[in-house]
Amino acid sequence: MKGDSGLIKSNIKLPYGKNMIELDLQNHNVIDVLKSGNGKAESVRLCEEDIVKKALETPVGKPRLREIIKPGESACIVISDITRAWQRMNIFLPELVRTLNEAGVSDQQITFVCAVGSHRKITEEEGKALLGEKLSSRFKVINHDCHDSENLKFLGTTSFGTKVHVNRLVMENDHIILTGGIVFHDLAGWGGGKKSILPGICGYETIMENHALSLGDNPGDGIHECVRCGSIDGNRLNADMEEAAKMVNPSFMLNVIVNSEGKIGAAVAGDYLKAFEEGKRKLDETDRIPIDSLADMVVVSVGGYPKDINLYQSTKALSSAKEAVKKGKIILLLCQCSEGVGHPEVKSLLENFDTHMEREMEMRKAFTVSKFAGFLLSQIAEDYQVYCVTDLEPEILEKLGIQVFQRVEDALKAINKKHGVNLETYIIPSGSNVLPGIRGDKI
Repeated sequence: MKGDSGLIKSNIKLPYGKNMIELDLQNHNVIDVLKSGNGKAESVRLCEEDIVKKALETPVGKPRLREIIKPGESACIVISDITRAWQRMNIFLPELVRTLNEAGVSDQQITFVCAVGSHRKITEEEGKALLGEKLSSRFKVINHDCHDSENLKFLGTTSFGTKVHVNRLVMENDHIILTGGIVFHDLAGWGGGKKSILPGICGYETIMENHALSLGDNPGDGIHECVRCGSIDGNRLNADMEEAAKMVNPSFMLNVIVNSEGKIGAAVAGDYLKAFEEGKRKLDETDRIPIDSLADMVVVSVGGYPKDINLYQSTKALSSAKEAVKKGKIILLLCQCSEGVGHPEVKSLLENFDTHMEREMEMRKAFTVSKFAGFLLSQIAEDYQVYCVTDLEPEILEKLGIQVFQRVEDALKAINKKHGVNLETYIIPSGSNVLPGIRGDKI
């Protein structure tokens, strides 16, 4: 807690992998701890299952699911991969399947496809964990393969020139139901909703053509100014995703919002566009955090496992942290990265090019989603002084000028020595979930 001076009088624990690590920030002026619920008081809590049931019974922009689906019709439920296990699919998927069964859809007519996009396939054990004990004995999860051209169906070309190839198995079902979690996202503005389609179940070339829209028009522009967390105004990548999703025309969507306790705090269901807009509003109420000033330092945890499973996923926390710190000042990132960098292309972009401009030119030459994660990290390392507590080998990050430590105590000692004490500081326990912003500013 804080004393009258604003200094933290007790240590703070933050998630790191599957554990917690303790911060001693008594030498610094901690302005606030920025976490879900700071933006606005959360509504009266229901149990997680009741929240999901309520969303399914009161859909936005569409009739209830049992009024859409006829007995005997087939349904494909599109789910997220293991890096999104925080969505608590084992809680909401049984409610969704129960609703389908009650509508006359048997287990044999239900297919689960994992929208891995260009990520690695999930294992059989991971699939069981995502479905949960109630469903894993009844269903298996089929991995989408973005490189399997024979199992991709061409639907058309967007106005941005993206050729939309989508998982054929998904399209062969009478109904497509999207599931996921709504969070802030550094490319699409918000994650969830249509992202289950693009990149989730699209071909590799489709994903790359779409994500290449994240760059500015000219060399040296870097990331397009409208591509950022919590905003879609002028975001070409987002508009392209919406066009692709319209071609797929899903029947229904169920998305959840996870609260500061890691539980389902809200859910929306119905039309994949209208319900998603409602979900964004709910997320903004709790996770868009107003601040009165920028700090000298932000200490940010990605949010623990699986959010910090690798460097590729961990970069999302930096997009949050940079919104709360002065340009050129300090970001201390806590990310265990138990599975390393996460993709060889991230490592290649960081190791094989010496300057940020060289990395941008490589992006323009051969854009990939994985490279973008490395490019985003490179951009933030250019603009801020980044320190990192991680299990990663230090060489890959040190090339960007990021100082790497295995212990948070050592990182703080280095910061104190170089920058002094009494730094105005924000703490963000789960940087992949919240978005700070100056109070009153339009993002």
